[in-house]
Order: sequence, then structure tokens, then C-alpha cells
Amino acid sequence: MDTVIASAEDHHWLSLALVLAREAAEAGEVPVGAVVVCGGVELARAQNRMVRDRDATAHAEVLALRSAARERTHARLTDCTLYVSLEPCAMCAGAIVLARVGRVVFSAWDDKAGMAGSVGDLLRHPKLNHRPQVLGGVDADESGALLRAFFAGARAAD
Repeated sequence: MDTVIASAEDHHWLSLALVLAREAAEAGEVPVGAVVVCGGVELARAQNRMVRDRDATAHAEVLALRSAARERTHARLTDCTLYVSLEPCAMCAGAIVLARVGRVVFSAWDDKAGMAGSVGDLLRHPKLNHRPQVLGGVDADESGALLRAFFAGARAAD
């Protein structure tokens, strides 16, 4: 893992991703939020919408990347940072690589599906032609608590 310290800007944008994650949880979605920032300016934001959209690909990261690409009029986001409240899964990591995102900063590690170092590391795989800078575990306690509470509630409802 990279030994990089999160900046005040990183904490700021991750706090917005966590607000989006809380909103997702209130809507019955897995609580994940994502924000794409370029040059210190928010380009796009999204939260999980898998339940609402009945779409397994409606992850916060993918939705935010799609929106950012529409704002940019092209899919390359090399000068952007993606802030996300949970370590990206394989699908999202693939989208991040294909969008050429320059940097990824996330909160909670995902021991079951994370592809930025937990289960695997697709984001920094040496055979890929693009590898973003990755900073994980930033403000992880708050995001992890939100996820644990959400899944505990889901298990209790079953």
C-alpha cells in the first residue's frame, strides 16, 4: 500500500462521499457515495442506486464516472480524483482504469470484494496500461460503522 497522508482536501471530499452514502442507506441502498473532483472542483457525485434502478451496475463509482464523462464530453479523467466511501469492487476498479482516473481515495476497506488491495489490486495491476494513485482507509471508522449498521439492520430484517 502507498504511504501517503490524506490532505485536508481529501478529508473534505470524503466527508461529502459519506453524506451521499448516508442518503443511500436511508433509501435502502448499500451505503456508498462517490465524488469526482478535478482541479479542486466537483465534477460529479453519485450514490448507490442498485435497488432503485434495479441495476446491478448502478454502483456509486460507475454512476459518478459516467456523469463526469458527460460533463467533460470525453471519458478520460486523468486529472481527476475519485473519492469513494468504500474500496472499489472489481467492476468499479475496471471502470476507474478505463476512465483513466488519476487518483482514487477511499474510506473503508472491503474484505469481501475490494480490488484496491483487500481481495486483489486491480487498480495497480502491473499488466494494465493505466494505474491510478490509490490512497485507502481515509476516515475509515465512520464509513465502516455506517456499513456495519446497514448490514446489521438488513440481517435483522431477514
